[in-house]
Amino acid sequence: MSTEKKHELLIVTGMSGAGRSTVGNALEDLGWYVVDNLPPQMLGPVADLFTQAKTPLPRLAVVIDVRGGEFFAELSQSLAAIRDRDLNLRVLFLEATDPALVKRFESVRRPHPLQGNGTILDGIGAERNQLLSLRESADVIIDTSDLNIHQLSNKISDGFSIESAQRLQVTVMSFGFKYGLPSDADLVADARFLPNPFWQESLRPFTGEDAAVSGYVLEQEGAEEFIANYVAALKPVLAGYLRENKRYATIAVGCTGGKHRSVAVSRRIAAELEKLPDVAVSIKHRDLGKE
Repeated sequence: MSTEKKHELLIVTGMSGAGRSTVGNALEDLGWYVVDNLPPQMLGPVADLFTQAKTPLPRLAVVIDVRGGEFFAELSQSLAAIRDRDLNLRVLFLEATDPALVKRFESVRRPHPLQGNGTILDGIGAERNQLLSLRESADVIIDTSDLNIHQLSNKISDGFSIESAQRLQVTVMSFGFKYGLPSDADLVADARFLPNPFWQESLRPFTGEDAAVSGYVLEQEGAEEFIANYVAALKPVLAGYLRENKRYATIAVGCTGGKHRSVAVSRRIAAELEKLPDVAVSIKHRDLGKE
């Protein structure tokens, strides 16, 4: 007997200003029924209606944020109470860096919901502390710091459309360690064990997207061995993500500046992952162009 759950319930939450409204609109465009600012105490009754109605909706998204006040503190308990029901429950957590959030609040000239008599940064800090445990238990984390509304909508379409429902959406992201770890990475690999093309004058101006740099990086001792072994290690992980109904994953590959080694290795890993069934792969070079 199949144990597949037919109904999808997506909880959309995260930092204020990180793009919940944009995500809600994008989900509606994809055919989801979206409920905004639902008190967590109502999740149970809504889940019952969702699964037991005569004509149940197959895909429901509920947007919950700190506007729920004291009700928001009960979200974790509410989620725990409905995880065993006959539905696929996922939590999508949206976040962004402090500078990005401050810029957004200043651009619309609105206070942060938790800043009170303090600054916008005070409100952001209070919210991060309040959401820490929820972020750690989220199924999908998206950092919107460098995404405009169109890019964010496209990312939601890639991960939550009907066409993507049975596939794992994998983003292979290159980055520079000196700019910090990607906050939404599920797995992180370090390409700094390879010689740095930066120290080759003829290669320094180019990037890992150029054939000369890519060839130099991939011909180094251990490069192809690392990629082959890493992809082999990823296969059971990605298969497990699918079994656990995790539909979006970010694999980050870093080097010092995110310009040469990480870009070349990310492209090679992505090319190998594209050969896997039930996996859709995209590439993002987070820090390319910063140097």
